[in-house]
Amino acid sequence: MSSVPHLGDFIDETQTAEEKPPQIKEEQEELYTSQKGELLVVKLETDTFMMTSTNENSDHNSESSGNAKLKPKKKHHSNNVDKSHLIHTGEKMYICKICEKRFYKVSLLIYHQRVHTGEMPYSCETCGKSFRVSFYLKRHMKTHTGEKPYTCDTCEKRFSNSSGLKKHMISHTGEKPYSCKTCGKRFVSSSYLKIHIQNHTGEKLYPCKTCGKVFSCSYHLKIHFRIHTGERPYPCNTCGKLFKDTSTLKIHIRSHTGEKPYTCSVCGKQFKSVSPLTQHLRTHTDEKT
Repeated sequence: MSSVPHLGDFIDETQTAEEKPPQIKEEQEELYTSQKGELLVVKLETDTFMMTSTNENSDHNSESSGNAKLKPKKKHHSNNVDKSHLIHTGEKMYICKICEKRFYKVSLLIYHQRVHTGEMPYSCETCGKSFRVSFYLKRHMKTHTGEKPYTCDTCEKRFSNSSGLKKHMISHTGEKPYSCKTCGKRFVSSSYLKIHIQNHTGEKLYPCKTCGKVFSCSYHLKIHFRIHTGERPYPCNTCGKLFKDTSTLKIHIRSHTGEKPYTCSVCGKQFKSVSPLTQHLRTHTDEKT
């Protein structure tokens, strides 16, 4: 028998791989898969739940073999030690069957699998935007309330979440801590690095069902799909023009503010986005398009 547990062998507390959410006391509901492949809704409380198929004891089984039941089991000290051991040793026992990425917690595997399935079960009641993880929805809600509790000590710009502040701080330091092992190119975040690495591997897992174009990440597919639907959910507050993604909106807003954050290192000319700066630099290097 394989040493790798099935997804339904046990359920742990939920936590995202990308950013640990604050501790939330209320119960959380999640979808989990039994060993029979059946989706189960489970409330995550202070106990760890063990999944067992009802056909394990056939003498007492009066229901269909596809059913499953949950048996609560209290956490023991040894279980906590084993979990701590996995974290400190880096041992990752749970494997994604699609891309073979490994995780040390079953909850992280479940969240990761939604990248492949496109499942986003948490929807914003205000704008309809959907998320893979409940924590991301709660963080998104702050964009509607206007709450920005995180402040940059350098320029006093405010942010709705700590990760946004951390990424912003790099704009002051110029730090790019994530480097590609293949070509050495450096990036400000691990997510940008992961997307870049797929340029080397050629891995593209997300096809458009309408035109067949394939993308290396689900976000790029989502933005592309708006070309087919015509959806432009991001309006300019100044002129009302609509855009399909936030990055294009930000560049457009600079046409109103006059901001030009990208400067040519040769002649000092400034630009509102990277693309015209790149084209301009070719005038200095005599590089032809």
